[in-house]
Amino acid sequence: MKLMIASDLHGSAYYCRALLESFRREEADRLVLLGDLLYHGPRNPLPREYDTVAVTAMLNSLAERLLCVRGNCDSEVDQMVLQFPMLADYAQLSVDGADVYATHGHLQGPENPPPLPQGTYLLCGHIHIPVRQDLGRCVYLNPGSLALPKEQTPHSYLTLEGGVFTWKDVETGAAFQPLETV
Repeated sequence: MKLMIASDLHGSAYYCRALLESFRREEADRLVLLGDLLYHGPRNPLPREYDTVAVTAMLNSLAERLLCVRGNCDSEVDQMVLQFPMLADYAQLSVDGADVYATHGHLQGPENPPPLPQGTYLLCGHIHIPVRQDLGRCVYLNPGSLALPKEQTPHSYLTLEGGVFTWKDVETGAAFQPLETV
């Protein structure tokens, strides 16, 4: 099974289209979204082509293949227009022998991880920076941000296939190395 993992779309129709093109190109089985789907947030600038109606329609077209968790900018009113669940604070998965705990990162993250079994991957968005960091008991992975990356990092996502995580630029498809710490 191949997963594509992304976060922090923040209502950008431009980067939602790029995400869906990448999803098709990757031929992934499922798309995991780590929150902050529609609203840009009070501390963020408007992302490129901010259009929540268009983003809603694009995401709804993939409803059967999405697994989402709630971000700090997501709300109950968003769920009213989305045709897939997105209000859970976390999801636990087992993919090809890899145990994964997916959350946005604003409630639990690398500074305060949940009590996870040894070797679990802790997937978080929220900080808009692609990161891989060994926390001892678990490994923290952040795909970065699709719409509003920080620290001069690419607009990015992550894939998981055969137990291997790979960071990719959503505009070029090129793989890159994430930061090791933040």
